[in-house]
Amino acid sequence: MERLLQDLKPGERAKVEYIEGGGALRRRMMDMGIVPGVELEVVRCAPFGGPLQIRLKGYYLAMRRGECSKIIVNVINQEPIEHLLASR
Repeated sequence: MERLLQDLKPGERAKVEYIEGGGALRRRMMDMGIVPGVELEVVRCAPFGGPLQIRLKGYYLAMRRGECSKIIVNVINQEPIEHLLASR
């Protein structure tokens, strides 16, 4: 299911599908490692429309919500830990 990065909640993981727009913003995103196919996780969201803290490729990144609204992602299905523990 495709969603905008800005709509993810803390703890959700996703895979980048594409970046809308072009020019300097797209180039900046790609320089930071946000490229199609990369997996990332939202760590926390600042209140009142503040930035999101994102983890990808072993480092943390703070991004404005306006930038996150240009990134289309596919949410990665995550099984609850209780389900994994019960199957052992």
